Amino acid sequence: MAVQLRCAALLGLAAFPLGAQALPSFAQVQAQHQPSDVQVLSREGEVLQRLRTDARVRRGQWQALGDISPALRQALVLSEDRRFYQHSGVDWAAVSAAAWANLWNQRTRGASTITMQLAGLLDEDWRAASGGRSTSQKIGQVLAAQLLERRWRKDQILEAYLNLVPFRGELVGIEALAQTLFGKAAHGLDQREAAVAAALVRAPNAAPMQVARRACGVLQDMAGSRQRVDCEALDLFVAATLQRRAWPASSGIAPHYARQWLRQAGEAGARAGERSTLSAPLQRLALASLEQHLRELAGRNVQDGALVVLDNASGEVLAWVGSSGRLSAAAEVDGVLALRQPGSTLKPFLYAQALAERRLTAASLLEDSSAHIPTANGLYIPQNYDRQFKGLVSVRTALAASLNVPAVRTLVMVTPDAFFQQLQAWGLPLAESGGYYGYSLALGSSEVRLLHLTNAYRALANGGHHTPARLRRAQPGERQQSPPVQVLDARAAFIVGDILSDAQARIRTFGPDSLLNTRFWSAVKTGTSKDMRDNWAIGWSARYTVGVWVGNASGAPMHDVSGTSGAAPIWAELMRWLHRQQPSRAPQPPAGLLRQSVRFVGAGPDWIESARQEWFLPGTEQAIFAIDNIAVSHRQTPGNAGFNQNSWTHNPATGLARIATPAAGTIIALDPDIPPAHQRLRFAASDVPPGQALAWRMDGRVLARGPQWLWLPWPGRHTVELVDGRGQVLDQVLIEVRGAGLRAARGTVQP
Repeated sequence: MAVQLRCAALLGLAAFPLGAQALPSFAQVQAQHQPSDVQVLSREGEVLQRLRTDARVRRGQWQALGDISPALRQALVLSEDRRFYQHSGVDWAAVSAAAWANLWNQRTRGASTITMQLAGLLDEDWRAASGGRSTSQKIGQVLAAQLLERRWRKDQILEAYLNLVPFRGELVGIEALAQTLFGKAAHGLDQREAAVAAALVRAPNAAPMQVARRACGVLQDMAGSRQRVDCEALDLFVAATLQRRAWPASSGIAPHYARQWLRQAGEAGARAGERSTLSAPLQRLALASLEQHLRELAGRNVQDGALVVLDNASGEVLAWVGSSGRLSAAAEVDGVLALRQPGSTLKPFLYAQALAERRLTAASLLEDSSAHIPTANGLYIPQNYDRQFKGLVSVRTALAASLNVPAVRTLVMVTPDAFFQQLQAWGLPLAESGGYYGYSLALGSSEVRLLHLTNAYRALANGGHHTPARLRRAQPGERQQSPPVQVLDARAAFIVGDILSDAQARIRTFGPDSLLNTRFWSAVKTGTSKDMRDNWAIGWSARYTVGVWVGNASGAPMHDVSGTSGAAPIWAELMRWLHRQQPSRAPQPPAGLLRQSVRFVGAGPDWIESARQEWFLPGTEQAIFAIDNIAVSHRQTPGNAGFNQNSWTHNPATGLARIATPAAGTIIALDPDIPPAHQRLRFAASDVPPGQALAWRMDGRVLARGPQWLWLPWPGRHTVELVDGRGQVLDQVLIEVRGAGLRAARGTVQP
């Protein structure tokens, strides 16, 4: 039989020279190799993420022979083809021995060489079927093996074989085997692991005991006759190894971004070596910064965070961290794309719209006092950071210090529907209409994605020009991105940026040493949503826009985490790193802006701001800003329709004091951007006869005395009574407080 096969092979070589043309070259085989995973590269060319895209087979990257363990190369040759380096594709001595053994019905190790097996891997016509190979298949395989030996070097044959041979189940090639069963690269396999791998080549799906027995034989051949192998220990090792699955479907530092990038670039882009927009050093820093800061917030019920960094000019995404990874119970949720409430981070767009529509200027005065806004669910009463309202403040102070009542008053001027339309133009596709959100839209009651919100801030940085963020770099011959859309007057965008960069203007809320103050020019806004469920810090420099979100993917509230303690430290660290070697200078004002000195005149020292230089759109400039004394004293003007203001005069017609504020049925919505301990609700009596003693009773307990009282709100429904010195009830209202409350000692309500 061996002689017949050899003669047939020689005749085939002479009679079928065209067979050489059908065999691919080594370079072709290497080029056609397609891993089951793709690698997403950074803009620097580093591997950011590996993603599995083929669920049918597990195949790794092509491994050069020099990157494969020498122990495995030795084990494979000893197990499969001892005379690999001596024969020319067919081991005729082994063929003769196999034929003789078959004649006498004896078991043999087989005569198929590594080269012959490789020929079967390259052409399925030469592979063994369930009933074995036919004579013609054997002749074809022998012919192909000899042709391979003529065209390929021995090292190329061994390299290709190790990359193409099936090992076990879905595992094909040495990298898939090494990573999945041993959790290491192919170059790191030791002798024991190499013996197991070689045993799996012979019987890929054999039982663990059978694999261990064969591996023991290979290991004994490798060790030689002078060293004894412990096969019992090998049994346990093989049993554990074959159950291991150490190679995850995705690994790297940018899993969420990689999935989005792959949807745009496709497998073709990844396999062609296309580089993504992400910067690997920045991505690593962003991951480390987020994880470190969340660890520092341990004990405050904060598990998750996300951030994104955009290049202002191109819109390319430079960093994308979708979750806190190991710290998160929902690591697969992409916080960059998740819908969350933005809190006060929508205020810059509101004021920008009011400036562009010339309803306000940066120096216009707004009243920061108790506002009662009728809604379908009761009266909406926004609160501020301090225990008292600020009185009259300029738009610059109101925005920089993130005061809520002036923002709501501004929305009354702009209207929720108009603001809703403007937010849509900024690339913030809100789920409901402006009427649905009402006046709470000024404080961020809608839901947005971090990527969209950060890109909207980038549009502010670009003078109101909006373009989509880019996950993929521009490719040669690719159609250019749509031209920018002018969403807002560039002059209004400049003024808003100037306000958000003004450290002096934000002192009232954030203090003089805020983390938001950088050594270089930057503009930033923080925000926190209802019940402290979401915490934001978004801002830009001359070149970059950075957005950070901190919270819980589950929607659970955080404990005492504000914009400056939650997201702001991460934002500040990223900005410092980005500008560690490059400056960030203040932008030049657009043509047509005016700047002049302004001063403020009010009815008392609490309402006066220092004189300063201020920016104006043409036609809106003025030198003095003041409120009519009569309007101030009564706090009722035609411009604040919809707000319930209260005078402090006695009404002789009734003769009894009454509760002037809050009104009956009031629903107090605590601002989650402000720690509950810093919020107070004002109770005031009117029509008070001279000399009358008054006391305030809530839920049956006397908590204060006198015509006025500042109360630290506590969630729930409360009955408030105004009583005289004898305890007689003069007036009574029912109120409700919604939102986070301050946990009081021993279960008491803190006044």
